[in-house]
Amino acid sequence: MSEIVKVGDKAPDFELQRQDGGFFRLCETLKGKNVVLYFYPKDNTAVCTKQACKFRDQYEVFREHGAEVVGVSSDSLDTHQRFEKSHHLPFVLLSDKGGSVRNLYGVPRFLGIMPGRATYIIDKKGVVRYVFDSSTKPLEHVNKALEVLTELNTESREKVKV
Repeated sequence: MSEIVKVGDKAPDFELQRQDGGFFRLCETLKGKNVVLYFYPKDNTAVCTKQACKFRDQYEVFREHGAEVVGVSSDSLDTHQRFEKSHHLPFVLLSDKGGSVRNLYGVPRFLGIMPGRATYIIDKKGVVRYVFDSSTKPLEHVNKALEVLTELNTESREKVKV
């Protein structure tokens, strides 16, 4: 595992395949939006489904905050497609087979064996502004992300006034 990405670090760029078969590149998305990058263990499990649906239910609020939500797990494209369709997920799901991006960010494992759950808020300049690592509080990832984005937007408005 590589070094853990922390607040203030430049977010490592990466490219992974999306659930629709196309490719997602972090630096391309950051050109106009903040990114809520969340790593989760597995599609269609009870806890991961609750978390994804909470992101789905707040998706328009994330968009209003100038952010794109991106979910990452090691599941296959087929599994992501079924997960997206059955839960009407409006955001990008990325297939990180082998866990290379998970390792790039240093996402810890849960109980030493399961892929961990972590959320990174990355601003438009590519700087990590917040990290939330908790495999046991999946819904708090969504709430904390919205709080941080609200703060980022307030900071941006205050800089414009100066």
